[in-house]
Amino acid sequence: MGFKMGIVGLPNVGKSTLFNALTKTAAAQAANFPFCTIEPNVGDVAVPDARLDKLAAIAGSKQIIPTRMTFVDIAGLVKGASKGEGLGNQFLANIRETDAIAHVLRCFEDGDVTHVEDRVNPVEDAEIIETELMIADMESIEKRLQGLSRKVRGGEKEAVEQERLLKAALAVLNDGKPARTVDVAADDRRTWNMLQLLTAKPILYVCNVDEGSAATGNAFSDAVAEMAAAQGASTVVISAQIEEEIAQLSDEEATEFLSEMGLEEPGLDRLIQAGYELLSLETYFTVGPKEARAWTIRHGTSAPKAAGVIHGDFEKGFIRAETIAYDDFVTLGGEQPAKEAGKMRAEGKAYTVKDGDVLHFLFNT
Repeated sequence: MGFKMGIVGLPNVGKSTLFNALTKTAAAQAANFPFCTIEPNVGDVAVPDARLDKLAAIAGSKQIIPTRMTFVDIAGLVKGASKGEGLGNQFLANIRETDAIAHVLRCFEDGDVTHVEDRVNPVEDAEIIETELMIADMESIEKRLQGLSRKVRGGEKEAVEQERLLKAALAVLNDGKPARTVDVAADDRRTWNMLQLLTAKPILYVCNVDEGSAATGNAFSDAVAEMAAAQGASTVVISAQIEEEIAQLSDEEATEFLSEMGLEEPGLDRLIQAGYELLSLETYFTVGPKEARAWTIRHGTSAPKAAGVIHGDFEKGFIRAETIAYDDFVTLGGEQPAKEAGKMRAEGKAYTVKDGDVLHFLFNT
């Protein structure tokens, strides 16, 4: 299981350039005019993880299979999108299908690249899109409440739960706050997620800066960081232009180029890491001579649920998980040495998988 992140922003902020770089394709047309992206482009990319390479080298694995992440490049929204302006509601629907939102903000000056609002102010840009999403949510909630009224009067349990949560969301939206500020109880989380409110989705602000500011950020990205901190949101500073250049280089050339730019890793790595933290995701590994593979799970996932990510039968017939911590596997030199050192544990159904665990599942067919 990976996750799907929607890339949103006003026109001409660098969304499609970033998408092209991240997916190393030219599938999204990057052009200097609004609405150059008409259908949402979807890119499936491997999640870089140096731990997987180390495990494969120790185990002599013939194949390395990283976990994957999906980016969706959603066309530029504009003021009035919730009322159908620009390409409007078509794109609001695309956002609903994502797990999280990467909101790309223009944090650079360039007279050759037009801005739909004729100025550069990333904080105001963020407010424009947030407002459109909030308006869309409010309209959606009001329609749903009307549709639920008869079922609620009839005492239908699920309808009553939905009505309560929708009203809680509407209350914060009317107060000018996104739905993600609602304090949702653990028991309500499943129903809440099914509501698919746009402003309930976790958000990551991506500051697209000029090449010279890629390592340190600039005044624009500093303003975004201040705004994000006030919201309890996260930010990542990236130069889409640099990422586009890196995408065309070999691994060796890319490493040298990053060093020259004062960067330790590509923006892709930082974006994925921030996305994982945003959604409380973790990685566990299965390792053997045939393949070394990474698997993505939510933080707090039980061993049977983690097994189910590989195959449903693994979860249904789960017996136990033979578990080695990543550090023990690497330090001791593999599965057998770890086993001999007493570092392989037999964990049952109650075990919560930890990030980096190397697992082997035993199950009944």
